[in-house]
Amino acid sequence: MLIKRSDGRAAKQRLASAYQGLSAGGLDRRAFLRQAGITGAGLAALGSLGTGRVEAAEGSMGVLDHAQPVTRVKNICTHCSVGCTVTAEVQNGVWVGQEPSWDSPINRGTHCAKGASVRELVHGDRRLKYPMKLVGGTWQRLSWDTALSEIADKMMAIRQASGPDSVFLLGSAKFSNEGSYLYRKFAAFWGTNSVDHQARICHSTTVAGVANTWGYGAMTNSYNDIRNAKTMIIMGGNPAEAHPVSLQHILSGKEINRANLIVIDPRFTRTAAHATEFMRIRPGTDIPIIWGLLWHIFENGWEDKQFIEQRVFGMEKVRAEVAKWNPQECERVTGVPAAQMRKVAELFATQKPATLIWCMGATQKTVGTANVRAYSILLLATGNVGAPGTGANIFRGHCNVQGATDFGLDVTSLPAYYGLDENAWRHWCRVWDVSYESMIARFDSKAMMETPGIPTTRYFDAVTLPKDQVQQRDTIKGMVVFGHGGNTVTRMPEAKKGLEKLDLLVVVDPHPTSFAMQSDRRDGTYLLPACTQFECDGSRTCSNRSAQWGAQVVKPIFESKNDYEIMYRLAGALDVAAEKRNMPIRFQAEMFKPFDIRDNAPTAESLLREINRGSLSTGYSGISPERLKLHMQHQDKFDLVTLRAKPDAPAEIRGDFYGLPWPCFGTPEMRHPGSHILYNTNLHVKEGGGVFRARFGVEREGKTLLAEGSYSRGSEIQDGYPEFTVAVLKRLGWFDELTAAEKASLDRYFGANIDRASWATDLSAGIIRVAMEHGCVPYGNGKARADAWNLPDPIPVHREPIYTPRTDLIAQYPTLPDRRGFRLPHLGQSVQNRSREIAPNFPIVLTSGRLVEYEGGGEETRSNRWLAELQQDMFVEINPADAAARSISDGAWVWVRGPESDSKARVKALVTERVGRGVAFMPFHFAGWYQGEDRRGKYPPGTDPIVLGESVNTLTSYGYDPVTFMQETKVTLCQISAA
Repeated sequence: MLIKRSDGRAAKQRLASAYQGLSAGGLDRRAFLRQAGITGAGLAALGSLGTGRVEAAEGSMGVLDHAQPVTRVKNICTHCSVGCTVTAEVQNGVWVGQEPSWDSPINRGTHCAKGASVRELVHGDRRLKYPMKLVGGTWQRLSWDTALSEIADKMMAIRQASGPDSVFLLGSAKFSNEGSYLYRKFAAFWGTNSVDHQARICHSTTVAGVANTWGYGAMTNSYNDIRNAKTMIIMGGNPAEAHPVSLQHILSGKEINRANLIVIDPRFTRTAAHATEFMRIRPGTDIPIIWGLLWHIFENGWEDKQFIEQRVFGMEKVRAEVAKWNPQECERVTGVPAAQMRKVAELFATQKPATLIWCMGATQKTVGTANVRAYSILLLATGNVGAPGTGANIFRGHCNVQGATDFGLDVTSLPAYYGLDENAWRHWCRVWDVSYESMIARFDSKAMMETPGIPTTRYFDAVTLPKDQVQQRDTIKGMVVFGHGGNTVTRMPEAKKGLEKLDLLVVVDPHPTSFAMQSDRRDGTYLLPACTQFECDGSRTCSNRSAQWGAQVVKPIFESKNDYEIMYRLAGALDVAAEKRNMPIRFQAEMFKPFDIRDNAPTAESLLREINRGSLSTGYSGISPERLKLHMQHQDKFDLVTLRAKPDAPAEIRGDFYGLPWPCFGTPEMRHPGSHILYNTNLHVKEGGGVFRARFGVEREGKTLLAEGSYSRGSEIQDGYPEFTVAVLKRLGWFDELTAAEKASLDRYFGANIDRASWATDLSAGIIRVAMEHGCVPYGNGKARADAWNLPDPIPVHREPIYTPRTDLIAQYPTLPDRRGFRLPHLGQSVQNRSREIAPNFPIVLTSGRLVEYEGGGEETRSNRWLAELQQDMFVEINPADAAARSISDGAWVWVRGPESDSKARVKALVTERVGRGVAFMPFHFAGWYQGEDRRGKYPPGTDPIVLGESVNTLTSYGYDPVTFMQETKVTLCQISAA
């Protein structure tokens, strides 16, 4: 329950009682402390210590000795995507304290509850300590060599019998950039595109939506730049809980600029409590809300006509759709009064600069991509893109979900968004120094090599569906999971069946994760202890595209190993297994040949240098380890609002934007400063300026797709232009400005096809250099697309959720018909038509979201004793009217039932007006209970999280975005009754 502060004593008593029988081994409080490294005199000493010393005494990491020297090491918080610096105090290889990181321009010495307690992650009392496997339902300890040998042999057996696509590779937003890149490279060398991570279930629709609008699939501005806004809309986000440190930037902008802060949400959140205007909407009506705002904007002539004329394609088609959403229709569908819609529309269009902030409330929908497209179109119509205080400020979830997405942990692309076509594969084969033909041989066929894989939202369907319904040689037989919870996908009863049918399940994580307990597997499951990002080196990219270098704080604890070593050794074990089976394929030598190998692992620095070599399209090419380390060393030299290094900064960083937010064009030696604000025509390209990408061609329906009369400062081409290739350089007469070495590189890799070499595939970066010398952006100068003709709905249209209580709207606003996608059947209208039968018995809309205390699937944070004390029970928020109608009292146990698979969850009721009548809310961080059953005993002894609870995804139901297969977690139906 969300407890009151006055309930603190009772809460502590409940937590103390929870320690009894905490693990399957019956761990009591004394044993818990003994395992944490406190025995005998240490226990006695606790009584005499003041509160300031209890925390240190209970930490097995040791106590700070002020008489000894202290080393301060900077790393990055491993929770959300804000990118807060963590400054660790280390003595004798032990993490003994944590200092405020005052110099960081992002968190400025502050932390949320999670960031303040990250040292507990390296305390490790609930960590997985050594490799284990499940034998007859019992966990057994293994050596690393034995575990990797057995796993490799089982993987090769699956490959031999069913093909490489029958092993699903699930990666992690907890990887460093280097780990993310290496895992995608591993998938390529294994021979599958079925490699995914958390972005599929949080912001895959954001990436698809904004990339298909203006070129890049990322946040356009930054948390810091929000301080410049005069109007802010937060829609589908609750940063007060999900990204707490970001709120300092939002609230500073609100107070300093007297800015309008408008929160649009079905729930009165902690963020809404700070709003100047709160708009409560019916869940699942994002597009009608946006079109309703635009109806007033167009009706009153508040749109930015010049911006649209110069920089936007297809707005006239948007006008036609928006015309249908007059105030009466908008209120009928959304429930929002017409007067409030007009007020918000006028504020956003006229009180500029204005920014639109969103998170997973917008994206986790069957229309997630269309939602994002509508949000982007609102920004375009009002000219709120490409300048300070404007833009799409997209708050992503995990600490490196941006970087992991950038490096291709995505079933649709190779690293850096190159896609999967032949040109993309040839590019990366050049980077990896392997032949294109040898790469084809690793896949079942060239066709499969260019076919998007199976996404994480549907992996279990690819296990359980009949073989003829899965568009690959065989169904999924094995699954290797790095750093990902099992309770994060919808339809958990079906996921449980899929897990139980696998021949092999490998979980690589600091914790066992919910994969250890959510199925009834008895054999064939392996747990490998990975260390945290505090125990290794590497970079991570926060939401605003800034990369930061995290230095290793301490060596990996227990028998844990870093991701780089695990992948390196697994590749070697696969070689041995392949040789034993007389299979010709090999992995380790070719995959790791460019890297500096130390202690059985490639160094993070050498991995990032290969990223620099290949990731030209996103501009990671200029982000070297040396430059990032200098930024971390001199954080105090960067401006709080502009993020630019000040005039008194050392010469090596002077003029840089903090973290070199991509695109950072060219080589590191070119010293591009990074791009703080995307598409900003007010700056020269060499100073971080930009334009919309020309990635969709040059003409459509007889109209130009290139910008008209708009260009970045200093551009010698004062109009639109296509992306740069050798052919374009020749037409402009700039080809001979390439150096001899740059020409030789192009000739080596492209030969007779040299004219086709582009800025994104020229490994010398010469094309980029020459374009920038002339003030031009290498990717061209195009128009943003209001009309995205390649998407299922080129102009976003409202479609009722799959399960909706408004069955009267289904005929007018149906979901898409049944179809296929990502190798699987994709149902739509056939499921939605069930709503007419379901809605009367499941009348409450169920939505889900975050709590400030926990993060993601919650295994890590619910294992943290300081966070566990703050939130001990899984709950459902229910409106007082709905509770009264069901005789439910606050704090009582209730059953929440879902519309599919006879699903149910036993949780506590939080009766509150945060949710409107007919709406319920549940957080998504819990696991360990399943449909009323306590499954604590299924964890390996001593690794069970302190706090367990039901997963909301036991109740969430069918529904997937057609573009990305994003799952629907924000709108389903439920019924609630007293337990």
